[in-house]
Amino acid sequence: MKALRIVLHQDSANYKKEETIDNKMTYPLPPISTIIGALHSACNYKEYHPMDISIQGKFESMHKEPYTDYCFLNSTMDDRGILVKMKNEDFLSKAFDKVAKTTKSQGSSFRNGTTIQVYNKKLLDEYRSLKDLADKIKNYKNKELKEKLDTIKKEKSSLTLQKKKLDKKSEEFKIISQKEKEVKDNEKKLKDEIKEYEQKYYTKPISKYKSLTTSIKYYEILNNIDLVIHVRSDEDTLNDILENIYNLKSIGRSEDFVDVKEAKIVELYEGDCDVDNNLSMYLNYEDVKDGYISPKYKDGKPINGTKYYINKNYEIKEGKREFVKKKVLYTSYCAIEETSDNIFLDNTDEKNYIVNFI
Repeated sequence: MKALRIVLHQDSANYKKEETIDNKMTYPLPPISTIIGALHSACNYKEYHPMDISIQGKFESMHKEPYTDYCFLNSTMDDRGILVKMKNEDFLSKAFDKVAKTTKSQGSSFRNGTTIQVYNKKLLDEYRSLKDLADKIKNYKNKELKEKLDTIKKEKSSLTLQKKKLDKKSEEFKIISQKEKEVKDNEKKLKDEIKEYEQKYYTKPISKYKSLTTSIKYYEILNNIDLVIHVRSDEDTLNDILENIYNLKSIGRSEDFVDVKEAKIVELYEGDCDVDNNLSMYLNYEDVKDGYISPKYKDGKPINGTKYYINKNYEIKEGKREFVKKKVLYTSYCAIEETSDNIFLDNTDEKNYIVNFI
């Protein structure tokens, strides 16, 4: 069977575990979905091309790298964090202008100018004007508007009582009903006017202001990584990947650049064998369970591995991505005695790779 063998090197990379939040931990090898996504991007595919992947490799060391985490709070806080104004009104972009930041953990106020450092006085004045307007709108609702609505409510109650005493077919009933309609229309107009005014002059402008908090968190970074990737797919897809392989710029983060050392179509071997592999790799858990491939040293001594549920491809269901997860065993050494539907040997160019497709 033919497959595409890709040999890559990365100076550093983080293959982020999606469940980690506070600090971005890394898988020891890139997940299948990361490889598939990178290959689809290199070929500019817009739809999924089915493929199976075998991933193996090694890294020299691992270190932690600090980064600043930006967190936008759900509401604007007057006494904490950093006050910013978003540049994109629809919040599609995280670009922002700094307005001011608090200099103490307690007792600060952007509105009152208490213990803050100002970056943009013009924007800070705009923020304060919006907060002043919010107070005016609130006072208007609680006093003047409330009085008007209370008067309307009493008038509606009075008209309702009058209608109950009249014949529904009488001319007077019709006149009072028309008057009642006018009163209700006036009530709706008053409510709509203040709602529209508040939306236009306060709610929409103030939504551009956000409270931002920052904290130092860490990436786990792998160093000096060598990867050997085998791809099983239809012939056209393999040729597409081979033709576009140098469009593959990174795996992991966008800054985790790759150096493509080799990419070629190879013939995979099937049959009885007794071969071990010295590279770390993801093993298909079902193949391990069925005894086709074993995590063990050269001398045959069994070793442990780490189980992962990693993403492969996804399907769109109800407008959302739903990933197909695969159970794998990550191990540093493995051996086989015979090949199977998912297990092959690659001995092209006198190299000897165990290939376990997932």
